[in-house]
Amino acid sequence: MSGAVQTGWASPAGPAAPAPARSRRRWLLAGTVAWAVLLAGLTWVSVRDDPPTVREQRSLDQAGPVVDRAVGELALAAGAAGLLELGPARIASGCRVTPFADGARLRREVGVLAATGDERAVLTGIAERLPASWRAGVWPGVDGPELRADAGEFVAVEGRPTVDGRVRLVVDTGCRPVGTGYSPAPATAAGPEAAALSAALLALDRPGDTAPELVTAPCPGGGSARTARSADGPGPAASTAALAPLAGNAPLVDQPPVYAYRTGAVTVLAEISPDATRLAATVGCPG
Repeated sequence: MSGAVQTGWASPAGPAAPAPARSRRRWLLAGTVAWAVLLAGLTWVSVRDDPPTVREQRSLDQAGPVVDRAVGELALAAGAAGLLELGPARIASGCRVTPFADGARLRREVGVLAATGDERAVLTGIAERLPASWRAGVWPGVDGPELRADAGEFVAVEGRPTVDGRVRLVVDTGCRPVGTGYSPAPATAAGPEAAALSAALLALDRPGDTAPELVTAPCPGGGSARTARSADGPGPAASTAALAPLAGNAPLVDQPPVYAYRTGAVTVLAEISPDATRLAATVGCPG
């Protein structure tokens, strides 16, 4: 008789099977689906009821009026004597809102008078006159002072000198979903800016053969700032000397190719080069 002690008994069927893995996978899948449905529902409710928290939640057609109002605020802050020009809307398509969705960005510019050496003072004055909610300020930049502000709805405002007696203010939406697209407000009837533009064109032997482009922006206190722009084109050779009588020999800017002067309530800006002549006449917001 053997003295060995048997410590266990093995079933002919092998070791006992663990809890079925298939059942656990079913529960995991069901839980994942339920969580995804819950997240989708919460996202839909948030988009419907909550204000936007990122730029991608505001389409271009929704941001467009914010841009136009921002241009009006900048025109008022620049002052009627300092405002040189309102730029038209520029839309650049082809950017990516997400890796899977195309978008577009809207930009508008405002040109402001700033004598060489006075750029920081001009930008600081504009920043101080902008709405407090914009949190506008002027900081040192790579090429000089820079104004930065937030016009709301994720619309950015920047400003910097252009080294020719001006500073350029830019209102930019960044890349957005297009939505129904940007539709500028209908231009109101032309005023004294159109007459001043016609007089400048005539002095340069460029009689207006086409209607000028009219660019507007709503003023915060009512009414609108307006710029009448001539079509860019080579035209005949021109010289700023032809505009001197209209300027009363007292131009605001005389830094070729840029020339600007005031006539009544209108500021006329000319950019004259051998290749092209461009003119703009602007009436600002009442201060």
